[in-house]
Amino acid sequence: MRSISRVVGVSINTVTKLLVDAGNVCTEFHNKAIQNVTSKRVQCDEIWSFCHSKDKNVPDHKKGVLGFGDVWTWTAIDADSKLIVSWLVGNRDGETAKEFIGDLEKRLVNRVQLTTDGLKCYLEPVESAFGGKIDYAILVKLYGATIEGEKRYSPSECVGIRKETISGTPDNTHISTSFIERQNLTMRMSMRRFTRLTNAFSKKLENHNHALALYFVWYNFMRIHKTLRVTPAMQAGLTDKLMDFKDVIKLIDEKDSN
Repeated sequence: MRSISRVVGVSINTVTKLLVDAGNVCTEFHNKAIQNVTSKRVQCDEIWSFCHSKDKNVPDHKKGVLGFGDVWTWTAIDADSKLIVSWLVGNRDGETAKEFIGDLEKRLVNRVQLTTDGLKCYLEPVESAFGGKIDYAILVKLYGATIEGEKRYSPSECVGIRKETISGTPDNTHISTSFIERQNLTMRMSMRRFTRLTNAFSKKLENHNHALALYFVWYNFMRIHKTLRVTPAMQAGLTDKLMDFKDVIKLIDEKDSN
């Protein structure tokens, strides 16, 4: 942000305000545009980041307050169109899972096959939101022992997986979280604040949300998927238009004029 302010010769406060405005209109646009989604298979996952400081450095009077320390971004992707159907920033707990799954259910119009990891706090929200109108399975990865001398962020070797049907009759060949895990990598590669071992982390939860809102509109409506050759929103049938950032500026101007 500071380098951009120097390049274009404006105050960093101007850059910050523009990004906040963009985040606000992108959140509203996502909520209006991603509705009545027809999907066959949906995958969900959570990706870790942190705000303000790492958990161990959070002041005592801020411990347990969302936006200080660990922050999780919950995402749901359509396995065929690669559309990000729903996303939410919060803790990795049952309350956030309930809000996230509830939002996902409202955006879908048909019965889907849902796959999540083995996080237990998914179970009750999925049952509460979908009832028996879902084919739901979990995929649990089994890891071997940590190799001595491995670096801090190197994962242990995955030695197998376990698939478990929770409700309905999910197709065993499509019980997978591969697409949503690949999306997690795209997020880490696309947003500097998600990079590990960096000083570019979000300082405020509000700005973290604004950055994510802008990213998901870019990913769904502006970025041509290399395999699909169209945007995820176009593949999902939600639009026939390729958006660009000029459209975001138009949304900002329209909101300011109202």
